[in-house]
Amino acid sequence: MKRFLSLIAAALLLTSCGVLSNLNSERLLQGGVYAIQALTLSDEQVEAYVSQYIAQLDAQSKVLPESSPYTKRLRKLTANLDGVNEKPLNFKVYQQDEVNAFACADGSVRVYTGIMDAMTDNELLGVIGHEMGHVALHHTRKQMQKSMLTSAALQGIASAGDKIAALTDSQLGALGEVILNAKFSRDMETEADDYGYNYLCEAGKNPWSMVQSFEKLQKLSSGTAAQASAVSNLFSSHPDTQSRIEHISQRCLQDGYKRPTK
Repeated sequence: MKRFLSLIAAALLLTSCGVLSNLNSERLLQGGVYAIQALTLSDEQVEAYVSQYIAQLDAQSKVLPESSPYTKRLRKLTANLDGVNEKPLNFKVYQQDEVNAFACADGSVRVYTGIMDAMTDNELLGVIGHEMGHVALHHTRKQMQKSMLTSAALQGIASAGDKIAALTDSQLGALGEVILNAKFSRDMETEADDYGYNYLCEAGKNPWSMVQSFEKLQKLSSGTAAQASAVSNLFSSHPDTQSRIEHISQRCLQDGYKRPTK
């Protein structure tokens, strides 16, 4: 962060000296402001913006009621998962065939019927535990910061500075791309796996569920064309699955957990 700010300051100094006279100084200045604001984005701002997007997505999606067997199953499965970083969790089920689930910085967790149909309770819990890791480790904020530097729509969010603005449709769309199609780094995925492992253990759940969920994703991705297509979004954002299976399996063995038979 300090290095980045120093580079911005140096660029502005060169501009004032005429060294960069062939560049548009006003554009450079504005770009520097956007970059600084993006990199100082607070967790509070991220949560507020994500909440706006989730409200829109909930309104546009078919959210299953409490009476639905899917919702009842999810409620029972997540009964001991109260919150992350002192942020209460709220779970909803979307009726959609895609094999997907995601968690957001504001505590929203959305699970699709497609993944509930494809996975056992243990496997589904493993996916949820991993997604909790991304929330707890602020990976959404880091992805938003990165996207703000390249997305014109998200630069508009950065231009609001420390204020929380009402997002436009284009900004909500850009934010949705960050949330639903995030491509986390290998390090982020490993961090989320390890956090999810610990989170499940502390909640009294068997962490072998994470291994089982990864194995199911592998199986689906190499199955029929329809299966591979249904799982493409979730699986494509989680690279190096085999190494992650081995890593979490080793932790389970070291900690003495017994692999479930189902």
